[in-house]
Amino acid sequence: MPPEALVQSHHFEALGTKCSLFAVGQSRGRLLEGEFWVRRLGARLTRFSPESEMSLLNRRAGEWVAITDETEAVLRAALRAHEMSGGLVNAAVLPSMLAAGYTRSLEEGPGVATLDSVRPPPSLLYALELRNGEARVRTGCGVDLGGIAKGWMADRLAEVLGPNVVANLGGDLRTQGSGPRGDGWPVGLGGATLLLRDQGAATSSVRRRRWGAMHHLIDPRTGSPARTGLEEVSVVAASGFEAEVIAKTALLLGPELAPAYCAAHAMAWWLSP
Repeated sequence: MPPEALVQSHHFEALGTKCSLFAVGQSRGRLLEGEFWVRRLGARLTRFSPESEMSLLNRRAGEWVAITDETEAVLRAALRAHEMSGGLVNAAVLPSMLAAGYTRSLEEGPGVATLDSVRPPPSLLYALELRNGEARVRTGCGVDLGGIAKGWMADRLAEVLGPNVVANLGGDLRTQGSGPRGDGWPVGLGGATLLLRDQGAATSSVRRRRWGAMHHLIDPRTGSPARTGLEEVSVVAASGFEAEVIAKTALLLGPELAPAYCAAHAMAWWLSP
């Protein structure tokens, strides 16, 4: 067995979660650059800052709004996620999230739930329009990128930091390269440790980001917080973005359909009722 290479690591909090970067053959300064990139893009995509691109886009619903290239790329990824999941991963759930009381960062405490007014959100294909350098949210709609952005960002960051790295953004992660021993990067998944190489992993859960009986994962079929019989799903896929979409879709499908869905779309998976 070859000797284990020195791994440089860097941990920080961003995107409302804990993030970690690991690399072989990279300096700590390079990983700090990765953190700064996450913070800069996260500041554009958050809905909790009135100055962000997403807040402006939602606030000016009905109007075309200029957006940066990276924001456009993440919005296009959200449209792909909607199509890949048959509409179950729907970034147009913002009105439902607000109705559930997720009106601000949970560090500041949740708002008041008004679920009596909730209704299923429209298809993202209706709610969001894109053209080069501009986006428009239809009047009465709202978009929240959530885990889609984290999975996409983990993929981009690993590619930029590569060739032998892990970018883990709150559980949405991407591995690049052969890891410190040459046999892959060790990643914990469902109580087991897997060795991943040029793969992504993600966990979708209703156990975190909870307030009272409410949580952040909205079922777009009802517009209410999901109650499907599954509480957590973790998967391995070809990328962090794909893993995020597959995990969330499986959780929303529930225990009867999720195993067959994961068998068809994931490289490995773990379901928790």
